[in-house]
Amino acid sequence: MSTDFGANLDAAVQRAFTRPAPKTPGAQMRYLVRQLKGTRAVAQMLRISQRTVERYVKDQIKKPRPDLAARLDREVKNRWQPRVRAQARARAAASEGIMISVQARLGYSGATGTTDDGRIRHLTVALPPQHAARLFDAQQQGAGDDELRRLTAQALQEVYFQDDGRRAGTLQEVQLTDVIDLEFEL
Repeated sequence: MSTDFGANLDAAVQRAFTRPAPKTPGAQMRYLVRQLKGTRAVAQMLRISQRTVERYVKDQIKKPRPDLAARLDREVKNRWQPRVRAQARARAAASEGIMISVQARLGYSGATGTTDDGRIRHLTVALPPQHAARLFDAQQQGAGDDELRRLTAQALQEVYFQDDGRRAGTLQEVQLTDVIDLEFEL
């Protein structure tokens, strides 16, 4: 699994899709041409010629270069079932929350005399809806991986380390570094 926070949030939302996205390059191109209403816009987006797009649409080309295949797959998944994607995010942010499974080095700064050395931990924690909303809002506003990591660390601090204010009141800041494995689940 990737350690990229934004990609993992997207993957969690994509698991809510009700139908699979197009898989073959020809079907993916035809979908993008319908979405963007023309081959010229698809060609500009994918940084290829308009004629190449037309050849994919007609299944005259069947095997794209690896870099083009990755761009094509990413663009299709970013546009696939926008209402289902929005509903999944809204449900997570309003009522269901989000589950996070992370294996990383977690340390914290706290009161003098506490054991604050970072150590590798594997945590699986259900984050309440307000934390899911914060993560999705930041992602929608274009937050980078560092910002999403910081928000995830804050959520783990409040939910896991401080148990929603019932313990570790002097805990000041949790650091989430050296991410080995990360997965979000709606």
